[in-house]
Amino acid sequence: MDDIREQWLILISTPFYISIIGLEILLTHLQHKKAYTIKDTLANIYLMLLNGGIDLLFRIVSLAVLQYFFVHAVMHWQHGFIYWLLLLLGEDFLYYWLHRFDHEIRFFWATHVTHHSSQTMNFTVGFRSSVFQPLYRFIYFIPLAMFGFKPIDIALIYAFTQIWGIFVHTELIKKMGWLEYFMVTPSHHRVHHGSNPKYLDKNMGMFLIIWDKIFGTFQKELSLEEYESIHYGLTKNIENPNPVSIIFHEWKGIMQDVFQKNITLKQRMQYLFGPPGWSHDGSRLTSQQLRQKEIEK
Repeated sequence: MDDIREQWLILISTPFYISIIGLEILLTHLQHKKAYTIKDTLANIYLMLLNGGIDLLFRIVSLAVLQYFFVHAVMHWQHGFIYWLLLLLGEDFLYYWLHRFDHEIRFFWATHVTHHSSQTMNFTVGFRSSVFQPLYRFIYFIPLAMFGFKPIDIALIYAFTQIWGIFVHTELIKKMGWLEYFMVTPSHHRVHHGSNPKYLDKNMGMFLIIWDKIFGTFQKELSLEEYESIHYGLTKNIENPNPVSIIFHEWKGIMQDVFQKNITLKQRMQYLFGPPGWSHDGSRLTSQQLRQKEIEK
């Protein structure tokens, strides 16, 4: 029954994806906007397939771990509205911290950076996956299993919120009215993909924006009268993106930093587990330092 529900979700989401991508291509073409490039779209598909393959191969491990904690759960629930509501809230809350740590700890940023390496914003960027994230993502959801939520239901809710997470990768939809107050919208997520100092490491939620507002990582999208236009991509974009460098360029940078000469063990650990952009000599800046520098101008 659980497999049937997941297959049903895939069945209805696939034509949805195809439809919104086709509509976006048509509308941006009519508006004479260059929202898509062949090279970038192929990279998005390539990263999606790699991520999906690893996810599929590793699923038996991740579900087995979650099943262990579910069997030893401190409580169990009857399926019903409250069960699904609490699972949605709990999963989205834990994903917020997964996403936040992916941004704030360089070791994890090296995996997540692939999702932010596109300099465009369109629906296919939602498929530009963090390739190796399935190897550790399930760890964040262990508390859900410990509190009696079935592993397959955790996976189902995650897949459901992923559908919304792909929908918000677009410039076509400006604002969504009252939904802006509590849900992640395209406006919120455009900010998240901005490399402008004010927008770095903001709006980490996948489905609900309330976690960002509670924990101080929310930033609304500003008008051109208030701030500059959004620049998508990285603070330093990949010079020659190719199938290998897109995935491994940050890992290469980490190795070069960690094994450089004349630095302390603490500094080596900072290059590995400190915030992206940290440098012992100030040659690079973190997102907080970039924001402070912008304020001081």
